[in-house]
Amino acid sequence: MGEARAGPAGRPSRTIGCMDATAQSPTLPARIREFIDRPLFASIATIDPDGGPRQAVIWYLVRGEELVINSLEGRRWPANLRRDARISFTVIDPKDGYNWVGLNGLVYAVVDDLPQAQADIAAMARLYHADDPDEAEDLIHNRFEKQRRVSFRIRIIGHHDHIED
Repeated sequence: MGEARAGPAGRPSRTIGCMDATAQSPTLPARIREFIDRPLFASIATIDPDGGPRQAVIWYLVRGEELVINSLEGRRWPANLRRDARISFTVIDPKDGYNWVGLNGLVYAVVDDLPQAQADIAAMARLYHADDPDEAEDLIHNRFEKQRRVSFRIRIIGHHDHIED
């Protein structure tokens, strides 16, 4: 597993404050946990080398109080997370865009172990294609298994939401 670093050296963020990689994950309120436990797409934001934002839409898994994300190696956002551990998630209800959850987190582990990264993306494919298991297996065996994948373990360090009660 790789090592995660929080923020550019000596320059804490002015907008979200300095994030401590050793900070304890807050316990998520039940309404947020219930919301993000569904297989919804997330929009993530990472920080490019020039300090600009980089966004991507991804799948994710919730494992206890952490999030697991996975990517094809070589994309920009995984390189950003290897350099700067800060990440922001937005998960939006596809049936009502006014219901959403924002999560701030830190990468605490980079999983370069190919079998584990492959297991992570397979679990995501099965979750996100639960209504079509054949499609999930096709993706796993005909696409993902041929790729060099990497997973990231994210510790949630902050949350905010706009979930209608």
